[in-house]
Amino acid sequence: MKAIMVMFDSLNRRMLPPYGADWVHAPNFTRLAARSTTYDNCYVGSMPCMPARRELHTGRHNFLHRSWGPLEPFDDSMPELLKQHGVYTHLVSDHQHYWEDGGATYHGRYNTWEFFRGQEGDAWKGQVADPEPPEDLRSNRNDLWRQDWVNRAHMDTEEMHPQTLTFDAGLEFLRVNRDADDWFVQIETFDPHEPFFAHKQYKDLYPHDYEGPHFDWPDYGKVTETDAQTAHARLEYAALLSMCDHSLGRVLDAMDAYGMWDDTLLFVCTDHGLLLGEKGWWGKLVQPWYNELAHIPLFVHDPRRPAHAGRRHSGLVQTIDIAPTLLEFFGLDRTPDMRGRPLSEAFDDSPGKVPPPRGSVLFGMFGGHVNITDGRWVYMRSCHDSTNQPLYEHTLMPTHGRGRFAPHELADAELAGPFSFTKGVRTLRAPARTGPGFDPSRFGALLYDLADDPRQERPVLDDEVELRMIRLLVEQLRDNDAPPDQYARLGLPREPEQVTAAHLQVAAHREHPKQAAALGPAPRADDFPEGKLSLRTPLAVLLSDPVAVEAVRRFVPGLTDSELLTMRSSVSLLQLAAGTGQPGRDQLTGLADELARLFPRS
Repeated sequence: MKAIMVMFDSLNRRMLPPYGADWVHAPNFTRLAARSTTYDNCYVGSMPCMPARRELHTGRHNFLHRSWGPLEPFDDSMPELLKQHGVYTHLVSDHQHYWEDGGATYHGRYNTWEFFRGQEGDAWKGQVADPEPPEDLRSNRNDLWRQDWVNRAHMDTEEMHPQTLTFDAGLEFLRVNRDADDWFVQIETFDPHEPFFAHKQYKDLYPHDYEGPHFDWPDYGKVTETDAQTAHARLEYAALLSMCDHSLGRVLDAMDAYGMWDDTLLFVCTDHGLLLGEKGWWGKLVQPWYNELAHIPLFVHDPRRPAHAGRRHSGLVQTIDIAPTLLEFFGLDRTPDMRGRPLSEAFDDSPGKVPPPRGSVLFGMFGGHVNITDGRWVYMRSCHDSTNQPLYEHTLMPTHGRGRFAPHELADAELAGPFSFTKGVRTLRAPARTGPGFDPSRFGALLYDLADDPRQERPVLDDEVELRMIRLLVEQLRDNDAPPDQYARLGLPREPEQVTAAHLQVAAHREHPKQAAALGPAPRADDFPEGKLSLRTPLAVLLSDPVAVEAVRRFVPGLTDSELLTMRSSVSLLQLAAGTGQPGRDQLTGLADELARLFPRS
């Protein structure tokens, strides 16, 4: 038996033809759906990138105990378990986070691996002189942005794009090993994650009139760009998605050419989606985990079930089911610590007794909302108060995404008792850090009825449903051995039967003005006049001009002395207003008029 996983990053389900996107050029996803089971209710578990990959290996949730980090010493790793039982495992990827501090233990679990450089500011090509990018709408012009423009100069053809090189290597593995047995290959690309860098032949699939600044890397936050700029960025994403579709087609072609459909399991999946202007948001992390992020595509071709080709499955499945499914396919049992279950158990034609359908799934990001859905209702539980405390990292691998824990982060660390999945090992419990402005409480608790509102545009107030969803949430926390600090942070009891009306949040949070501000639309660029310096100019640039500084002081007094500037100097005033509600619209209007007068476009 053989297995192939094709994994994309940030694949928006609603942009795929099998899920209803009739305007996106992705014929190979349509072709894939005809050969596989398409899952209509697949959800993420832990987000974003590396937490999702820890789940891919371990078959259990990460986000209740740990933020972004490596595999832990006590973690079961699906590729390593396969390797230990004689199944050859190989990883090909351009996903640079595997090779950073916060992901450094994943690739070593495979027999062999290959890495292709250059995605999203990967620390690849050394260049002392600054690159010279075109005028760009992105405000967060950090080192990552700078390095990305250095890297792009070295991938000026499709053949040099890291996605292409990744699939080249994956196809080479298929060619060399097509007659061998007992292997698993993971072909994983960072695309269509931002920046949406694709070549001309894919952009040409989406002709449109656009004469604005370069824009293929939106800042995470509320949409402040014009309608034309927003539409352009969505089409840049679509172009990159079409490139992903082309790469997928190359794998399907190889399976056709080598006759692999009869003995090869094929997974096509993603870690999470991406907001592309929906609900007035870009990206992820800084807003609630709406379904554009959490409700993900999944396609599985199981050669043992040829009659399932072209079928759709409506039951709840989740990222944590992938590891048990691959183990089961190769005749191995899932480990006791895995909370997922093989996808084959969801079908009526499975051998033996079929377990009852999953009643709910849990998902979220460390320190953010803890979310639960039963397939119809989605409940987003906010933190108990604006401190978002208590919150602790439970780890034996104290690293963040791109760095180690600083000594001061470990100064108050202490040993915590073992969890059910740590194999008797105690973990370090260290106070967690969260980013500036990260405050899930401002959004409050949210409840959505997907039957009546599938796009989650109208939050619902229903105490009876909320109580039921809270009880399901507490059951999931208990089943996942959540640490005590999570119950306290969320303001929840330890047992479902202890949930009462005192634990309701939705109604109380709806009355708070900060929720309306957090969920409401942001001021947009086309609401205001623009000169050479404008509300869209990064604050660091705007405040470097002495004339502009005086204008800012007149219309937004106190801003130049604010600590916000030490944390957010790369954002614009528009983005600052979108994220915090300040400055107000009247202040923005007055300042925009003054900047347009002082700095007219020539």
